Amino acid sequence: MNENVHRKQFPFEKLGVWQDSRSLITEIYRLTRTFPKTEAFGLVSQLNRASVSVACNLAEGTARTSAKDQAHFSQLAYSSLMEVGCLVAVSADLGLISEEDQARIRSATFMLSARIHNLRKSQLSRSDKPA
Repeated sequence: MNENVHRKQFPFEKLGVWQDSRSLITEIYRLTRTFPKTEAFGLVSQLNRASVSVACNLAEGTARTSAKDQAHFSQLAYSSLMEVGCLVAVSADLGLISEEDQARIRSATFMLSARIHNLRKSQLSRSDKPA
């Protein structure tokens, strides 16, 4: 295979916020591996899907041609991130994760939410400018 293929990047791969979302996915998958089998089609599936949705929406937004459309996908990523936060809280309430795990995920979620918010704000400011 051509080595240049490995060096090329899609636009979303250049986003630090997208790279951070991948770290969150890894952490969520690591955590949900410890959940009971009875949650495989419940919290495990929903948490994993919500975390992946954050990264996918950020990636999809980079393929949009207008800043307004890009901002829309950043908003969807933020919404999925809030779903992750909610599901982590529920998991803690049910005793499925430790307080330490909840605090770590919560901290990562807060940092990622600020980055997504700033990205969206930047995209919206570009959409207000005349072409």
